[in-house]
Amino acid sequence: MADLTMWLEATGALAGAGGIGYAKARAPRVYWSLVGMPLTWGRFVFSYRSTMDVCGLTVQPSGLRAFMTRNVARREVQPVPPKIRRIRPTSTGLRATLRLTAGLEPADVAAASERLRHAWGVHSVTVVETRPGFVELRMTGYDVLRRVRMPRTAAPRDLVVPVALREDGTAFERDYRKAPMALTLGANHSGKSMYQRNLIKGLAQLPVALVGIDCKRGVEQSAFAARLSALATTPDDAASLLAVLVAEMEDRFDLLSRHGVSDVWELPEHLRPVPVVVLVDEVAELFLISSRKDEERREKIVTALIRLAQMARAVGIHLEICGQRFGSDLGKGATMLRAQLTGRVVHRVNDKQTAEMGLADVAPDAVTAAGLIPMERPGTAVAVDPAGGWSKIRTPHTSRADVVAACREFAHLVPDFPALDPFRPDVPDVPVEAPAAGPSLVKPRPVTD
Repeated sequence: MADLTMWLEATGALAGAGGIGYAKARAPRVYWSLVGMPLTWGRFVFSYRSTMDVCGLTVQPSGLRAFMTRNVARREVQPVPPKIRRIRPTSTGLRATLRLTAGLEPADVAAASERLRHAWGVHSVTVVETRPGFVELRMTGYDVLRRVRMPRTAAPRDLVVPVALREDGTAFERDYRKAPMALTLGANHSGKSMYQRNLIKGLAQLPVALVGIDCKRGVEQSAFAARLSALATTPDDAASLLAVLVAEMEDRFDLLSRHGVSDVWELPEHLRPVPVVVLVDEVAELFLISSRKDEERREKIVTALIRLAQMARAVGIHLEICGQRFGSDLGKGATMLRAQLTGRVVHRVNDKQTAEMGLADVAPDAVTAAGLIPMERPGTAVAVDPAGGWSKIRTPHTSRADVVAACREFAHLVPDFPALDPFRPDVPDVPVEAPAAGPSLVKPRPVTD
């Protein structure tokens, strides 16, 4: 009987260990909630002071405090770490709010984030300044980018579209009020198209006019025709479409001038024109020319893009430009246009120079991170936050059929825009259906010249 009990106890222990190991690999959220979070919380609380001291995040106490400690409390005077104000668990990690001591700044804590990560045994530590004198340590217990699951509260609203998941478990949102113009770079099969799909799916649910420029004969954007107000599939059509958008921008400036305001959002709601988002796929096709006769068209396109990027924010026209490379090698005007694109998202690139094109002027320390994105992690990118800093993100997988279905569902939101009627694309009669396996199949729209 004793032997049987011993075997049962041993078998139960092995089964429990095996279950924990399985949960850690296959159900990291469950493992974190049951095992990882309590262990990390205890490790954080009991080793906090010594860890901060080793990482150089403590300061000497004031003279009065040192005097009181030495002569009244009869204790040894020790360096003072940031004071813990709050600790709260999340489904992916821990959040700790710290009150910085005099002499420390958020950059000091951010510089030690890698050492803090190893000290507390978590996947990553992100430092966010919440208000002057306070920072929040966002500790992630496991790799949340391995299987992307967007937060349940993430939903499109007021020109804010959640498109990806940050490394700290929060949603990365494309906010057109904070970053009206943006640039997305990445090599082939890096996840640029997936990023754009999620963006279009979110924008389709908002009361905006979507304008597509896809000079690959519309192979990427023609499937979303049900929700597009305009689509240009050749450089000539793109030049004409951009000229119409520039004219619309000037008309909107006249409207602002008549009402004595400087921003479209200051107008009464019944007078406010509909926001416009221009989605440019593979911008290099607009810059490249094959003969001298194309130079005039290229000059018109580049001039129109630069004018829109410089001034259109105030009138509610936004640019979303995508490409593999975007630098001076594209020709005159490329660098000037890039400087106006404040939002930056860089996926896996083939060379350091491409990463520098997208990040070096706004987040130089993010260039190295962009060059280390593995090929087996498509959709992973480095994104610059509108408030400053950068973070690693990954876009959830969204099939093309899902985006087409969303565009058809919200086709009634296409605004009345007479100026864009000549560029309104034809909607395919046959709906797009996802096959059982493999990429989505889309019936191509016939191209007319």
